[in-house]
Amino acid sequence: EVHLVESGGGMVQAGGSLRLSCAVSGFTFDDYAIGWFRQAPGKERKGVSCIRSSDGSIYYADSAKGRFTISSDIAKNTMYLQMNSLKPEDTAVYYCVLERRGILKCPVPDFATWGQGTQVTVSS
Repeated sequence: EVHLVESGGGMVQAGGSLRLSCAVSGFTFDDYAIGWFRQAPGKERKGVSCIRSSDGSIYYADSAKGRFTISSDIAKNTMYLQMNSLKPEDTAVYYCVLERRGILKCPVPDFATWGQGTQVTVSS
């Protein structure tokens, strides 16, 4: 089955940068949606940035736009999230998420495969 492994999280001061990586294995479908969700303490998981394979469309949450950049390397089966100008409110567990059909702009959580998550902590 599909397996996703995140890496690159850590602790940084406000204004710093991190690059998250998601390694994908066990996946051979043509159409999909893949992206990053995050969950802050005591809050629900929310989409941060996603890619839809059918047309290459990219989605950014308002909170991420202008600071985060999503990208993928098909040859390496890897997706990235470059995060710049980090803020304390970006503190969360970040998850790599893949949904096979890719009908919507982001994976549908209940029909998606989730990675284990990687912690991002931004200090003020």
